Amino acid sequence: MTGTPTTVIAQGTFDLLHPGHLHYLSEAAALGDELHVIIARRENVTHKKKPILPDRQRRDMVDALEMVTEAHLGHTEDIFVPIERIDPDYIVLGHDQHHDEDAIAEALAARGIDCAVRRASARDPAYDGELLSTGRIIDQVLAQRSED
Repeated sequence: MTGTPTTVIAQGTFDLLHPGHLHYLSEAAALGDELHVIIARRENVTHKKKPILPDRQRRDMVDALEMVTEAHLGHTEDIFVPIERIDPDYIVLGHDQHHDEDAIAEALAARGIDCAVRRASARDPAYDGELLSTGRIIDQVLAQRSED
């Protein structure tokens, strides 16, 4: 008989999937038995440019990844609602996400959510020119298309 599975949450925008996203999600998945990914809703993205792809499309793309147990759209008003529902053992932040680990841990504790907050490592490019950022991918597309 097995115990309760270890549940991990990762979260982000995941606008254009790239190897950096795969690194982040693989590292998060390695911490537990289930990986739930919360996809930020377009209307809640305020720290960078809004995503290009629709919310559901971004969720469906992440949900299709082998290491992901289930992808969820974030709550429109309270980012902690899906976290309370999923009740994770760990929340893993991306290496370059703007969130403050201590502030997240304090907010979780204030809401009675008992889980550890970790930050994923950065992924070094595997080869020269590998793009590990949605913004860099968009810049590259714009630059190459303007040359045509």
